[in-house]
Amino acid sequence: MEDTENSLLSAINSPQDLKKLKEEDLPRLCEEIRAYLIEHLSENPGHFASSMGAVDLIVALHYVFDTPYDRLVWDVGHQAYAHKILTGRKEEFKNHRTLGGISGFPNPLESDADTFMAGHAGNSISAGLGMAIADKLTPGNENRKTVAVIGDASISGGLAFEGLNNASNHPNDLLIILNDNDMSIGNNVGGLHGYLSDLTTSAGYNKLRNKMAIYLKKRGLLTENRRRAIIRFSNSVKSLVSKKQNIFEGLNIRYFGPIDGHDVVKLVKVLRDIKDMHGPRLLHLYTIKGKGYKPAEKDPTIWHAPGRFDPDTGERIIKTEKEKTPLWQEVFGQTLVELAKKDKRVVGITAAMPTGTSLNFLFEKLPERAFDVGISEGHAVTFAGGMAAAGKRPFVAIYSSFLQRAYDNIVHDVAIEGLPVTFCIDRAGLVGEDGVTHHGFFDLPYLSCIPGLSIAAPSDAETLRNLMFSSLEMNSPLAIRYPRGKTNKYPKEAPMKKLIPGKSRLIREGKDSKIAILALGAVVNNAIEAASELAGNGIETDVYDMIWMKPLDEDLIVDLARKHQYIITIEDGVLRGGFGSAVNDLIQREERNPKIVNLGIPDEWIMHGKVSELQHKCGYDKEGIVKSVREIVGKTDA
Repeated sequence: MEDTENSLLSAINSPQDLKKLKEEDLPRLCEEIRAYLIEHLSENPGHFASSMGAVDLIVALHYVFDTPYDRLVWDVGHQAYAHKILTGRKEEFKNHRTLGGISGFPNPLESDADTFMAGHAGNSISAGLGMAIADKLTPGNENRKTVAVIGDASISGGLAFEGLNNASNHPNDLLIILNDNDMSIGNNVGGLHGYLSDLTTSAGYNKLRNKMAIYLKKRGLLTENRRRAIIRFSNSVKSLVSKKQNIFEGLNIRYFGPIDGHDVVKLVKVLRDIKDMHGPRLLHLYTIKGKGYKPAEKDPTIWHAPGRFDPDTGERIIKTEKEKTPLWQEVFGQTLVELAKKDKRVVGITAAMPTGTSLNFLFEKLPERAFDVGISEGHAVTFAGGMAAAGKRPFVAIYSSFLQRAYDNIVHDVAIEGLPVTFCIDRAGLVGEDGVTHHGFFDLPYLSCIPGLSIAAPSDAETLRNLMFSSLEMNSPLAIRYPRGKTNKYPKEAPMKKLIPGKSRLIREGKDSKIAILALGAVVNNAIEAASELAGNGIETDVYDMIWMKPLDEDLIVDLARKHQYIITIEDGVLRGGFGSAVNDLIQREERNPKIVNLGIPDEWIMHGKVSELQHKCGYDKEGIVKSVREIVGKTDA
């Protein structure tokens, strides 16, 4: 939908413009925003279904609250596209998630309308609570509003529960909005349920309620403990009448709803009614993922991030390739099924990403041995530790950036005991368009310092299969990291074989070479391409697929340092504390002195763009490797 003279959206470049509309115009605006999302996300893909489902809520929030002075704190941020469009980034949104364009997630570095970094689930309540209490302590900001928006999946995470618990124990006026898109709203609209929602959110009801509280306090009849008991009782009555229980009744948090999250006019009324209330409260909305686009409503999982599609037919545009090489995650999923069929000890665990990690293959074949624990990475790791302690062989499939959240669990609940848990770390390295919150470039440093934990990175599908197979022979934890995207080759018919920890392999040998390239993981393929180009220009190199970062192939590295003048290390991760650092330390310890160049991710935040663009920017794609080798041998013009 292109902007026209009759378009409401064309005249809106800020929340202040939005407030000029009449309430009865808001449903039409929501339709226009959805049409805008369909038009542009069909060409420049992103997170579709969740953003379509949150349009009405976002319009209502910006219409009622004084944003950006009043703060909206988003959880994950998948749903916040309409928020970006309404806060001055409508034109920029057309190029979101591209190199140099705006982020696909809320980012305070991008706009003051984005109050807190979003990308990982469960942090909005804690962050919003911090802001709300800080305002209470800041003269002049006492009446500033903070709204934390969280989804039904995110609120199941441990951090969200910690935030809820703390919200009930400290004076604050935080409003939490629970965007529940996992259930039908059919049974919860109209009749007594609708009457109850209207009653408890009305301004008159709450004014009378507040006057009664003040009256009872003045006479010493209402203490803080009694107030909390009354809130719990009130919530219990509402749960009884609505025939729905909610966990908030025991946390002294006032609960409102559930209401239809797609009735934007009703949302405006409710938000106005509860906007100025004191104390923590939660508004429960029911929404539909993909709202306004039938294909997405029917299958929200596929339409979470569908890629390019035909907006008229809903047909997804999937590239066809002559060589049908699978995704790394698919190799993991297929191999896990093979191993599980042969070894009854094998189980698979993921944290809310069965499709994203391809653990769904195990769910299909052996569902009793596949476990999705929800957005609870710490629990997933400790749960795996418990299963390993009881004799099972757990494979834990979690994205690299999300595994950071379980660091203490890896150390305390797996590594100290030396339990045989295999961490299959998906999306390791640069992940592309999802950007800074999702890049998996810290795992090598944060895992390599843990005693007894081995770390490996395959350069191809066959090596990933062999590593998974080999883990069953190890009686200690192993981390296997692999990137997002397709593998370069997949000889599935090759039988799996055991790999020896700490043993690398020579991939390409140059004649009389004085340059050794040591690459870890899928970037071995960048090194092979670079070596071929260099050879064409008279520069010979040896290329090694290191496979293991821990244990290192120390004998090989020391021998190479003795025989070669130059050593290049390449990794798809941060250089500080990573694979290159480990090689440097070893060579220095052995008192060898070849010239060493470490290629990887520099000590800075890398934003979003295609993986190839980001690797080029960091200097470890084929061109970057060629350039580095030319420079060290003094043949920049060769």
